[in-house]
Amino acid sequence: MSETKFDFGLVGLGVMGNNFILNVADSGFSAIGLDNDQNKADALNAEDGSSGNVSATTDKLEFVRALKSPRVIMMLVPSGPIVDSVIDDLLPFLDKGDLLIDGGNSFFMDTEKRITRLKNSGVEFFGMGISGGAKGARLGPSMMAGGSKAVYERMRPILEAVAAKVDGEPCVARVGDMSAGHYVKMVHNGIEYGLMQLIAETYDLAKYGLGYSNDEIADLFSEFNAGRLNSYLIEITASIFKKKDDLANGDLVDMISDKAKQKGTGKWISQNAMDIGIPIPAIDASVSMRSLSSFKADREKATYLYPKSQLNPSRFTREELEASLYFSFIVSFAQGMRQLLEASEKYHYGLDLAEIAKIWRGGCIIRAELLEKIRVAFADDANISHLLFDEEVVKVVSELLPSINNVVAVAHNSGIQVSGLSASLNYFNAFRSPKLPLNLIQAQRDYFGGHTYERLDREGVFHTEWED
Repeated sequence: MSETKFDFGLVGLGVMGNNFILNVADSGFSAIGLDNDQNKADALNAEDGSSGNVSATTDKLEFVRALKSPRVIMMLVPSGPIVDSVIDDLLPFLDKGDLLIDGGNSFFMDTEKRITRLKNSGVEFFGMGISGGAKGARLGPSMMAGGSKAVYERMRPILEAVAAKVDGEPCVARVGDMSAGHYVKMVHNGIEYGLMQLIAETYDLAKYGLGYSNDEIADLFSEFNAGRLNSYLIEITASIFKKKDDLANGDLVDMISDKAKQKGTGKWISQNAMDIGIPIPAIDASVSMRSLSSFKADREKATYLYPKSQLNPSRFTREELEASLYFSFIVSFAQGMRQLLEASEKYHYGLDLAEIAKIWRGGCIIRAELLEKIRVAFADDANISHLLFDEEVVKVVSELLPSINNVVAVAHNSGIQVSGLSASLNYFNAFRSPKLPLNLIQAQRDYFGGHTYERLDREGVFHTEWED
């Protein structure tokens, strides 16, 4: 290795890491990678040729010594114990003022613990969510950083250079203090779960409700993507239905198992939403459906025990299907933004929801045209407590409501599962109800447990002896 001192270090040269470090090098910064796998280090060295702008090693001491001081090092390794193992390996060789960035999908409370652990070491620690997959890492991801403003300024030039751009603006920001970066990424992933479930249900309704072929479904999603539903997930969905199977006749999508996998980030948002008291039923439904999908044998058995009725395709239109999906997209984003608002206060993050919507507009998996409307809503009124209170959103949602009502009703009557669409509608109906029937629940709790209740007509806490 030459005596060149590198601007940036990256630990973990898997698909994401390899692509990210090449992005850094292409953006005009010298970078060195570290990985235990010699083949991965060799592959990165071979990528660069003789320019010297990027290098790789398996020797951690050589890696640390090759970096300019104070050092900027990012980890792109799987979440969990591996992150702590990398910290343990590097810490003896680092100096006060060096910066460690966890760019993986770490649970935000783990990030809190690592910040506390390193507080007295003099080494700065940043948790940063990165979205965009391997392609985003190479061509420009969306990045959500959490930590102090002063430390963020040190790495901002590199991050802004490698980030995706929308209207010339980089899709990266310091979103807040402490573990805010990983918290925002967790919510991003929860919204992603919700949108994917909604799209899958729309596919189901198009196939079994409207009788569409895969080619027609591809055209349907292409049409959606050309309009207000324009988004990365809708775009790739249209492409998926056009892909032929290389191993058998027909379309590849029909040969893929319907048992969906998950890595746990969806579960994190649902658990945390319950902890802080925020309802996100549309997102929760998507997490539950992935779990239910794994019970393949049970589902096949139930098919014979409970046959479904036939759906009359004339009972909803493709226009209503598009409106239902758009309605539910809005609700999923609204639930996620409301959770961010609550978390900002509880964890003292200082989140700027307009800024978060802004950096989600490009590079990330949930990028969508809708995010610009969300950005404007929170930029125009920083004190708005819910996206569904925005004047423009109120107009749009009111127009969409008849369509989602009809589509969900038809699906339910025909035995087609629409857990995400239904949860979105149920949330909305509950949200706009001035009086819910939970006064009965309060009475029940007081009846069997003496848990007391409050009254509408006077202040105070009351208990009734319900039985003489």
